[in-house]
Amino acid sequence: MIYLDNAATTAMDEEVFSAMVPFLKNYYGNPSAMYELARESKEAMEKARDSAAALIGASSREIYFTSGGSESDNMALRGIFETGGMPGKSENGNGTERFSGHLITTSVEHPAVYETCKYLEEKGARVTYLPVDRQGFVTADQVKEAICEDTVLVSVMFANNEVGTIEPVAEIAKCCHDHNVLFHTDAVQAFGQIPIDVEELGIDLLSASAHKLYGPKGCGLLYVRKDIPIRPLIFGGEQEKYRRAGTENVAAIVGFGKACELAKENMSKRIEKEQGLRNLLWDRIQKEIPDVFLDGPEIGHSEHNPIRLPGNLHFRLKGVEGESALILLDNAGICASSGSACATGSIDPSRVLLAMGCTEDEARTGLRFTLSKDTAEKEIEEAVERLSKIAVRLRSMSPDYA
Repeated sequence: MIYLDNAATTAMDEEVFSAMVPFLKNYYGNPSAMYELARESKEAMEKARDSAAALIGASSREIYFTSGGSESDNMALRGIFETGGMPGKSENGNGTERFSGHLITTSVEHPAVYETCKYLEEKGARVTYLPVDRQGFVTADQVKEAICEDTVLVSVMFANNEVGTIEPVAEIAKCCHDHNVLFHTDAVQAFGQIPIDVEELGIDLLSASAHKLYGPKGCGLLYVRKDIPIRPLIFGGEQEKYRRAGTENVAAIVGFGKACELAKENMSKRIEKEQGLRNLLWDRIQKEIPDVFLDGPEIGHSEHNPIRLPGNLHFRLKGVEGESALILLDNAGICASSGSACATGSIDPSRVLLAMGCTEDEARTGLRFTLSKDTAEKEIEEAVERLSKIAVRLRSMSPDYA
């Protein structure tokens, strides 16, 4: 098997797994209890919080553990909007079920943000979905033009989960602060993959997930800058400083912390390796397969490319339907995708590619290969060879390819 879908999830690092095992077997105490067994869990959890905070230049008291990126996004958008939005009249007139106010996001957000915005619209919010250019970028000027007197929050993803575009987060955050508006970023794809400093960038809230950086599934975090009021999404206990009720998943949190430590220690080396392999992959595809088109920012060969995630390659093969290609890739032992794992099973073309200007037919031909710290050069060579054969086969059956 050749695994090229690391944007969907990564394999757990052996050091992460080893760090988790004691808290799955021996140190099983509830961290909210008072006895020594519980203190072992509590101390390990706080160490993980320190590690997560250190990775993004935050304070540990600004880190709140969640079940993953989707919960973190929901907590950020709903929590801030329901705190800062203006109460409005509900259908039954009690004034507690609807909110008025304005939220700004983009047309290419992950479903966890995009669908939450749709929910808030149903509750009375006005939402502006900013368009992007052909490479997936939104600008600070667009945000500035969209901000209104009642704008409560701006949410722009750090890096796109499908095409890898890294948005101008610092410029957007500055624009928000110039207008006294809070800024949230879904950094699930970027967290631990590229350098992030929340203070330097001016980020108010940030979402992340452990399983995107070789940690366990079912664990994430929300960074909330100190002194920002936010309404909890889950009630029922004092955990996470009253902001996220429920007994913590200690083993997963410990694993997340270890993954953060490893990411901080090895980031430069990982970036260099993934960029090199990604560039090799794209070069080989272009040489071996005709009529192939890159999605997202241009790919360079420098050691540092700040406009695209280092391990991301999204492309379209003319005359090759993406879902059919994925089935044949799977049969050939290659794990890949066409876009967001959270949209798998949808018969609709990629919303991200449509927003970037692709036609529906073009959007259905997209494929995403995403690499990891463990991807080998020989796997790249083999994957291109198998993909080339698949392209020839599917194009021979396609009425749209001559």
